[in-house]
Amino acid sequence: VLTDTFQRQHTYLRLSLTERCNLRCTYCMPEAGVPLQPASHLLQTPELLNIATYFRQAGVTKFRLTGGEPTLRKDLLDVVKGLKRLDPHQIGMTSNGIKLHKELPDLVEEGLDSLNISLDTVDADKFATLTRRPAAYLDRVWQSIDVAHDLLKDHGSVKLNCVVMRGTNDDEVANFIRLTETYPALSVRFIEYMPFSENGWNWDKCVPYQELLDQLETGMLKAVPVKDPHDTTKWFRTASGGKIGFITSMSSHFCAGCNRIRLAADGSLKVCLFDGVTEISLRDAVRDYDFTDTELGKLVHYAIQKKKFSLGGHKDPQDIMNDAANNRPMTLIGG
Repeated sequence: VLTDTFQRQHTYLRLSLTERCNLRCTYCMPEAGVPLQPASHLLQTPELLNIATYFRQAGVTKFRLTGGEPTLRKDLLDVVKGLKRLDPHQIGMTSNGIKLHKELPDLVEEGLDSLNISLDTVDADKFATLTRRPAAYLDRVWQSIDVAHDLLKDHGSVKLNCVVMRGTNDDEVANFIRLTETYPALSVRFIEYMPFSENGWNWDKCVPYQELLDQLETGMLKAVPVKDPHDTTKWFRTASGGKIGFITSMSSHFCAGCNRIRLAADGSLKVCLFDGVTEISLRDAVRDYDFTDTELGKLVHYAIQKKKFSLGGHKDPQDIMNDAANNRPMTLIGG
């Protein structure tokens, strides 16, 4: 059911828990915000867990909770508890860290074992510009990083994700790398700026990972062999032992090894981050009491068979941007 026409087996499901976010990051959300759907259009927790149960039985081994900002969902803890009962290999979450420090201890206790925190600058004024929110919010993110590192350093994974934009934060790469000295269990990943609806992307603002590598001192980094064929990150060790990586979606895509699918907060199954056309509603299916798992499987299989080999069927990043109006903004996908 979860194998596409290119023989890629999909074992990783990303679950968007909400369309809401407490930041307004420039590369993620249009300046005017996004129209939010009524609550009745969004998956309720029993529906979400029913769908997750189906995917777990079909072969999914890894779940990641996204948004919007997942900590804004009031029953987030119930979602984690429900997923833990399915006994997956990993339950992860991606968060901006604003509320995270308060909720993380309970989430880890209930089974959350992988955390990605999004932070694109260590400068408070720049943080305010990027997020369109008060500079003081940055202090909350640092609190969350402290708590996450303490809770997950021995039995889990904690990563920091930084979207690199030319002329905005590309001068901060060394500062981010130094964080691995302060937080030895923290991995830092630099993500190439990607095109989405109304996010101001153009090629000139995108910094290819090879350019970032060239900026760093020769011999400073040592490549880490890839163990997981589905890993989207090119990993390196720093001279001090820190771990950093590059997600090269634009300059060197990794679509051939893609094993991920996405469920939007409204229950739409999205087979590719860059494909805004091939979306199928699973919400309507699970709300039909006569709809069986077999029929759900046929619906899922139909969607996955439509998955293109690379970049959602686009020939290059500029083509993705030209078609961005047909896709959701990043904030409604969850990365």
